[in-house]
Amino acid sequence: MEKTQKPAVVSKSVLLPFILITSLFALWGFANAVTDPMVQAFKKVLELSNSQAAWVQMAFYGGYFCMALPAALFVRKYSYKTGVLIGLALYAVGALMFYPAATTELFWFFCLGLYILTFGLAFLETTANPYILAMGDHKTATQRLNLAQAFNPVGLIGGLLAAQYFVLKKLQSDDIEDYAVLAEAKKALIRTSDLMAIRNPYVVLGLVVILIFILILVNKMPQAKDEGGIPSLRDTFKQLGKNSKYVLGVIAQVLYVGAQIMCWTYIYQYAEAISISSDTAANYQFVAFIVFLVGRAVGTYLLRFMNSGVLLYCFALLAMAFSIGTMFFEGIIGLYCLVGISFCMSLMFPTIYGIALDGLREEEAKIGAAGLVMAIVGGALMPKFQGMIIDAGGAGVNDVKILGVSEVNFSFVLPLLCFLYIAYYGRTVFKMK
Repeated sequence: MEKTQKPAVVSKSVLLPFILITSLFALWGFANAVTDPMVQAFKKVLELSNSQAAWVQMAFYGGYFCMALPAALFVRKYSYKTGVLIGLALYAVGALMFYPAATTELFWFFCLGLYILTFGLAFLETTANPYILAMGDHKTATQRLNLAQAFNPVGLIGGLLAAQYFVLKKLQSDDIEDYAVLAEAKKALIRTSDLMAIRNPYVVLGLVVILIFILILVNKMPQAKDEGGIPSLRDTFKQLGKNSKYVLGVIAQVLYVGAQIMCWTYIYQYAEAISISSDTAANYQFVAFIVFLVGRAVGTYLLRFMNSGVLLYCFALLAMAFSIGTMFFEGIIGLYCLVGISFCMSLMFPTIYGIALDGLREEEAKIGAAGLVMAIVGGALMPKFQGMIIDAGGAGVNDVKILGVSEVNFSFVLPLLCFLYIAYYGRTVFKMK
């Protein structure tokens, strides 16, 4: 009896488009990583509370929510390539807006730049994720997306290194213990210098994005077609609403992104609670990204042998264990647990994405992808809630004790609850088989 050949994860016929689209995953990973430390940077430079500084993440991830559906409708009508080019254009405009924002020294101007930047990221993610899923056999779709997403942490590492060496190490306000009590004239000089340091990586990023725009523009990108034609938008929403695997997946994605951003953003506040500086805390975030990259490679390999729902369930349970350690081990052990969560999170986004869109027609998947990209709004909402918990006793990070631990430790109950639901989702979709 002839053995059935397993379909290739990526066929040679789509290798070049796959490589070009996969490069975008690193591009938005860079933007994510370079933005996370800015919450702490703006907090110190502009003398904001934790919840006020969280507006950085509100602007960044709120842009995803607002633009994901319009982006999907546009891509549905036109080509993937056009969607990518519009995304890159918006990305570049938002990044370059940091130049006038630094000149005016207005916090809302920085937030506006991030908001527009993520309009571009919404276009890119709404386009790239379903395109990767469509580039081959549906049996290898989730594995293919995990492979493409493996380049996301490469961008994360690059973004963190840029933030660490070109921003955090240059912030004069971070080196002054009593920055708040300095004379206003002295603070003004430091503030101008620090905001210029924050500006620079975004301006350079904007110029790089313009170069990538040109590269994509001159390359031919095939358009995946749905042989069944384009159904009405109303019918598409109706079909998606009836698909419990998809609906539950959107909720899981909201909570996953929220958990990821909380664990990566507030690693700096967690470190501050145990007297570790921001620039040293960036080293721990760097290790977290390395662990995330390793976890993505391990998860992609294990998907060859394990059901995606079962693997998601196992990784979520391990994330819950690390979250409990982060809460109740005060000190360096708790910080190690916080870093360890990144290994568990590595598998989650592409796996939830692949499971939720599994079995959908091409045109349904485009709209379904918008819902999953809109779910990134969890990254805007959840850090804001965590910042409010950390501010429970004042502007510090360990002003009061909650259940016997500092407020910053207790705040990681939010990621714990997120991972609990994700474990439930993984177990549920496995039982649906």
